[in-house]
Amino acid sequence: MPQAGALRTVLAFPSTYSVGITSLGYQVVWATLAQRPDVDVRRLFTDQSDPPHRSLDLFGLSLSWELDGPVLLELLERQRIPLWSHDRGDSDPIVFGGGPVLTANPEPLAPFFDVVLLGDGELLLPAFLDALQACRDAPRPERLRQLARVPGVYVPSLYAPRYGSEGELLAVAPTEPGIPATVAKQTWRGNTLSHSAVITPAAAWPSIHMVEVVRSCPELCRFCLASYLTLPFRTPSLDDGLIPAVEKGLAATQRLGLLGASVTQHPQFAELLAWLDQDRFDGTRVSVSSVRAATVTPELGRILARRGSRSLTIAIESGSERMRQVVNKKLATEEIYAAARYAKEGGLTGLKLYGMVGLPSEEEADVEATAALLLALKKATPGLRLSLGVSTFVPKAHTPFQWQGVRPEADKRLKLLAKRLKPKGIELRPESYGWSVIQALISRSDRRLAPVIAAARGRHESLGGWKQAYRAVLAGKHDTAPSRSADTQLPPPPPWEEVIHATWSPERVLPWQHLEGPLPPSTLLRHAQVALAAGGPTAAA
Repeated sequence: MPQAGALRTVLAFPSTYSVGITSLGYQVVWATLAQRPDVDVRRLFTDQSDPPHRSLDLFGLSLSWELDGPVLLELLERQRIPLWSHDRGDSDPIVFGGGPVLTANPEPLAPFFDVVLLGDGELLLPAFLDALQACRDAPRPERLRQLARVPGVYVPSLYAPRYGSEGELLAVAPTEPGIPATVAKQTWRGNTLSHSAVITPAAAWPSIHMVEVVRSCPELCRFCLASYLTLPFRTPSLDDGLIPAVEKGLAATQRLGLLGASVTQHPQFAELLAWLDQDRFDGTRVSVSSVRAATVTPELGRILARRGSRSLTIAIESGSERMRQVVNKKLATEEIYAAARYAKEGGLTGLKLYGMVGLPSEEEADVEATAALLLALKKATPGLRLSLGVSTFVPKAHTPFQWQGVRPEADKRLKLLAKRLKPKGIELRPESYGWSVIQALISRSDRRLAPVIAAARGRHESLGGWKQAYRAVLAGKHDTAPSRSADTQLPPPPPWEEVIHATWSPERVLPWQHLEGPLPPSTLLRHAQVALAAGGPTAAA
């Protein structure tokens, strides 16, 4: 039970309850808050909420996907919280956020947040809450100054972007002495990772207990935010971490989900599988997220089939060996064939593959190679149901491909795959090219996008609504920031093409340059140069 005077808190998720409660990150943050007696936390989703507080001290948002960002404004309006941080006073709550999108590049949404937590919640949340409790009775500006001194806590209002005469970003720097010039992402290095705090039949994955098997990924595919942003690769021990977490959940449900960017690369994964193969787990359904194709074995297929799984998911990125070399996907074509063969031999009935189009240096022949690989797999493993999920490359902050733009030809290449595969009975699940463009707009922008997000409010679910909002702000037909304070006004955003499609110079000041990720920009640039050199003469052109 919360103690008297506990911080009245709402933790929001920018989607429905069924989706939000399936987010392991959201669950872990909620459980961390709920376990503290000095916090009285309620949950808020777009379709429901816990009984509301009469007034608030804290409003938090967990953000995992760029396109969910604009929902923040709707949730703030529902709580009658001023949208812009500079319009909030002492009686308004501290609005804070976290999650991979905000850790990578919070700048497009920065003017709406008082605080952004950069990195792993296991470390950040306790430090943030302890610091806030120590100054909770101070005036709002002083509270924010104190919070800005906590490692990993970014207070956007204490940093100001500076632009050149041509509209180029020159720097994002502190506005007063005593504020750190840069803020570093915080990394949890404990022996345990996360697992479900809530198991419910109303979740998008009903009644499932989720266990995080690994965090980050050792492969370092050059486009991958999940790998680069969350370095180093971490694995809990089997006996002290994974098995107790699994046992805890299986006391309440018979559905188990093993999560991670590459779960089979846990050094003790084979032992975990053997443990789950015991007769006492008969009736338990086990599913795994994406696995590395080279780690698939007949034993993996057999145990997963015995435990109720029907398919396996592998990321191939491309059917072209050249492109896999460009993105550092250490995967031979024969290993993909072997993964399909072993999945079928083990008793699984389906294989889900994930790929990408529009990668740097990609040519149409590389996309044809992807189609040819799927058709050859279908012939080599008759009876195995194949599906290909394919997305457009979107540049992400803190990855080697952060300087690359979205390639317009990706749209045609998605259609090319559909033309080649659908008539042959291979399921194709393409992500919308148009929404990938908006995703890139949000992932690459600086604070000048905030007025666009505000202008798109209520029409952000259509591509036309986004484009209209962008044109309106670019033309000065929408207030850049509705405030009485002139120093909060932002210049208009750069041209749409420059943000989304342009390849940026390594000398360019990036919107997130004042925020330290796991690797320095010099290392990311070196990885990018090696990748593009691997693409041959076309890539270097």
